[in-house]
Order: sequence, then C-alpha cells, then structure tokens
Amino acid sequence: MKFLDQVKIYIKAGNGGDGSPSFRREKYVEYGGPDGGDGGRGGSIILKTDENLNTLIDYRYQQHHKAQRGENGAGQNRTGKSGDNLILKVPLGTQVFEEDNKTLIFDFHKKGEEYVAASGGKGGLGNTRFKSSTNRAPRKFTKGNNGEEFTIWLQLKTIADIGIIGLPNAGKSSLLAAITNANPKIANYRFTTLNPNLGVASYDNKEVTIADIPGLVEGAHEGVGLGIQFLKHIERCKSLLHLIDITNLDLNESYEQVKNELKNYSNKLMEKRELVVLNKIDLIDKKTVKGLLDDFSKNKNCEIMTMTTLEKNSVSKIKSKLLSYVS
Repeated sequence: MKFLDQVKIYIKAGNGGDGSPSFRREKYVEYGGPDGGDGGRGGSIILKTDENLNTLIDYRYQQHHKAQRGENGAGQNRTGKSGDNLILKVPLGTQVFEEDNKTLIFDFHKKGEEYVAASGGKGGLGNTRFKSSTNRAPRKFTKGNNGEEFTIWLQLKTIADIGIIGLPNAGKSSLLAAITNANPKIANYRFTTLNPNLGVASYDNKEVTIADIPGLVEGAHEGVGLGIQFLKHIERCKSLLHLIDITNLDLNESYEQVKNELKNYSNKLMEKRELVVLNKIDLIDKKTVKGLLDDFSKNKNCEIMTMTTLEKNSVSKIKSKLLSYVS
C-alpha cells in the first residue's frame, strides 16, 4: 500500500427533507384538516479512526464525499426518513485542518474516536405544525435546511513510542526489521526508506511501537533531500533513538547534523528523551569501537550504546533499553 500523509477533500452533509403541505382527504371525513409530516434530517459526515489504517491514500482517488439527503415528509403526518451518516475512516494520528491548511480543527489521538466534520441539515416542518385555533387549514410548510459543506485538509502524523532518526544508510530499516515484525525495504544506497515504517517490538510481554523515519540530511528543514514532509512524524514520538553508523569519518559531525535539523524544524523536538546508538560495530575491531565510544561520549548528556543487528544479544539489549524510554 502506498503511503500518503496529506490530502485535501471536499465534504457535503445531506440536506434536510422538505416538510409536507398535505391535507387529509377521506370519504365521510368532513373536516380532514392538515396532515403534512416533517422532513427527515440529512446525514452527517463523520470522521472515525481505524487502527488498521496507516495512510490516507484512499482519499487521493476519491476526494468528494456526500452524505445522504433526508426524505421529504408525507401525508398522514409521516415524517421523512433521515439520511444515513457517511463515516470516513482515517488512521490514528490524523489531524483535520480548515481549507487554509493551517487552522487545526480536530486531532485524533484515540482508537475509535469520532468527529462530526459536517452536520446534516435539519428537516423542514409540515403544515400540521402550523395548525392553530385561528388557522385551521394552514398551507404553510418549510423547506429542509442545507447540510454543511467544507473543503478540509487531512494530515497524518504517525503515532509511535520510539522514532528512529539518523542520516541515510545509518541502518535504521535494518534495526526496525531486527527488533520488530516490520519488513521495510533494505538496500545499500541513500534514501532507501521513502516513507515512515511502523513496527511493534515485544519484550517481557510488553510492546513498544517504533517508527523508522526516512533519513535526514543537512538542509532537510528547508526541503533538501526528502525535506520536512516526514519531520512532522517525529513530533508524535515519545522518545527518539538516534542511530549513527560508527564507520562514519566524524561521529560528532553526523550527530550534530541531524540534531540541527530537528532544532531548526521545532525546538520541541529537542526536549524529547534521546537514546544514541552507534551501529555496525561488527565492521571494526573491539578496541577501535571502545576508543570511538569514549571519544564520542564526551560532553554528551544522553545515553549512548553500541550495537550490531547481526547479533541477537545486541538486539535484545536495545529492545530491553527501549522499554525504559516509553514507561
């Protein structure tokens, strides 16, 4: 399934049905009088979260959504049938914005959460409603109200406990595949990951949701590389796992490059708990690893670990440590 995290859609709630101007006409009934029923209410547009969805791709191909109209009232004081509500399913973490794509209307945080995006029109009144002691045969009735209609934007921000960040080819996808049930694309070239990937890691009967964020390069907050389109997904993560390839020429430069992109995007990202992991230690000898770790750890306030996805013991240590970052 293709990934899409932003889409513009048009929604139109159903109009209310018209009231009826009917009069009772029956044999042997001398004074029938008004018997027009009210119109039915129009259906509403309701957005509802579905935990099985992780993309907005369905709304790329169908961008206009209209709810059912309420039926008109009828004689014998019969009220028209109300229109059915139209339920649009969205992934957990979806935000609803007005047409300007800046004004936030609603933010979905819970499973099965619902939001009435457009209310159906109220049904009109039949002429029975206007009967009085001075007006025994009213011909007055009202039309149904129009349903609300809007153009809105849906934006998806992935909700995860841990967000894996780092430069391209740091091994983020390999780590996600090693510690979760996810199957991300893994290859030896930059920007293998083009969309956030989600996985669930289980350890000691506890679960941690992990998101693999596409690689961040210098200038990402200005649109370089894959740009800022995926930086927003990091905002939802409780903590960050900053993965660095230990074979990089300058580990501190690799670390600061990613941190600067986070800072330039939003200072709030700098407040998140961070676990730094030096990856691919299987490519160099243990003595060199220790020296690089000691040098890199200077003047760092975050916790730092080393690992390789080729050793189960190394992967298990990371999984265990991640639990402490979401509790």
